[in-house]
Amino acid sequence: MANCHNLFGEFNTEISLTSNKKTKMTTSKDGLRERIRKHFKLHHPEYVPKFYIQGSYKMKTGIRTKDDICDLDDGVYFFRTPDVTATTLQNWIWDAVNGYTSTTPEHRKKCIRNIFSGDYEIDIPVYYKIYGKEYQLAVKNNCWEDSDPKELIDWFNNKKDPHGKMIKAIKELKAWCDHKRNKMPSGLAMTILAMNAKAKIVLNDRDDILLTDILREIKKALAQKFECIVHAAPKDDLFADYDETRKSNFLNNLDSFLSDAEAALKEQNQLKASRLWQKHLGTRFPDGEDKNEQSNSSVATTSGAALSRPWGK
Repeated sequence: MANCHNLFGEFNTEISLTSNKKTKMTTSKDGLRERIRKHFKLHHPEYVPKFYIQGSYKMKTGIRTKDDICDLDDGVYFFRTPDVTATTLQNWIWDAVNGYTSTTPEHRKKCIRNIFSGDYEIDIPVYYKIYGKEYQLAVKNNCWEDSDPKELIDWFNNKKDPHGKMIKAIKELKAWCDHKRNKMPSGLAMTILAMNAKAKIVLNDRDDILLTDILREIKKALAQKFECIVHAAPKDDLFADYDETRKSNFLNNLDSFLSDAEAALKEQNQLKASRLWQKHLGTRFPDGEDKNEQSNSSVATTSGAALSRPWGK
């Protein structure tokens, strides 16, 4: 069978955030924070903003899309009970950051999105917290809802492996969804599905085998119940609003990806195997060498057990 482990290493480097992107996003994040602090000190001094980076950037699972766009979520927190609506508080954030970029910020349902055209986006969700109560997330035109991004980060950090294998696999799954698009699941959904699958497999040394094992477990879980429950407040189901078309699109893509992944593991020619991976991961996945490798069917048919190292679940 063709070993594509090194190709996955190259692919992960290709889809990962570059140091230049990280530097620019950090500079922009700091600039936006300073504008918010100054705006509130001048116009709403009774509200003192605090900040917390969250989401994929915090978990180190962020990727660059095939359009070379990446994102950062930077929550703003107020430790007091608001005397204005959730939408008004979001509007105040919008007022603070408007003009920082040449593109007008977007007032989305659960955040204010700052667009750095053709480069990256910084989303600013708005929260408040009072003692003894859950964190409350502002939802446009719909008051507040329980939401604890730190609880989600803690859950992820407690479940991830010390060698970063799952971080790489999650980035690959997100790149798959980005390549296919057409309302494929969010990065958060794929993170949760992958980490749920981790509990049922042994993490393999081989990235190609590991990803195949994860896809197989995701398919099994969704066949039992099509849901994706967030492991933090409000513990909602990310698939709750999927209609049959969107659900079928995802499951059909999953079936196709798993079928080709299993075929790639059995393929002896690395170039042919890489072409199977490229069908689902895109052209950023590199070509393999046009050479045959010695067949090892036991590796391809035992969910990676033959080449695994017991790094734990």
